Amino acid sequence: MDEPMALNVIMMGPPGAGKGTQAEHFARERNLLKVSTGDILREAIKSETPLGCAAKATMEQGKLIDDPTMIGIVRERLMRPDAMQGFVLDGFPRTVAQARALDRIMTERDGGPLIVVDIVVPERDLVRRLADRRICSSCGANADPFDPTESEDRCKRCGGTFVQRTDDSEDVVLKRLKVYERDTRPLVDYYKDRPTFRIVNGAQAPELVAQELAAVIDSAATAREPRRAARLPRVDNRMEPQL
Repeated sequence: MDEPMALNVIMMGPPGAGKGTQAEHFARERNLLKVSTGDILREAIKSETPLGCAAKATMEQGKLIDDPTMIGIVRERLMRPDAMQGFVLDGFPRTVAQARALDRIMTERDGGPLIVVDIVVPERDLVRRLADRRICSSCGANADPFDPTESEDRCKRCGGTFVQRTDDSEDVVLKRLKVYERDTRPLVDYYKDRPTFRIVNGAQAPELVAQELAAVIDSAATAREPRRAARLPRVDNRMEPQL
């Protein structure tokens, strides 16, 4: 009997769309590896790998980590045995150069298609969500909307106190959304005509987003013939991809 095909998923979406939370939830539900660029970057630095040391030196100079270094760190993580059954990738790629490099990594892995999900949310909802968002002051984790037992005040992971991010004020949020739109548009254009590209309506309750997310990923996993991705009903949102 053939082995089940690996699920390899990229979660895309603007700040406040919930992609990190949804990525973690989907990975947990499907028993997949969840790969966050922040996590693997910290791991590489802590382990003092050559790429981690290069990233640390760059960060200590106050510079952004260059594509070759970030691509190398992601490649190293995705080529480990525990990633071969599938993964959910959050925070990568961020540029078309990174997306092309990821395609090469996927070819090297030879383990199932790359499914790209773009979580779309109207701008006004993103601003409201970010204003209400709470993160742990100790570990930086977001409050989990899927966990009804999570305290209003304390992080279940480490016991730290939940606070509002200093960069979640309305003016700062609007600037971040504009930067996201500018930087991510080429990435959406790069992926949007693939048969494994899907859009999810993120302007729903987290549980409903999770249900739609699971359905479109399962649909994309069986996609064979090229086609254009289905389009959501138009919303008043400059960041809605124009397919």
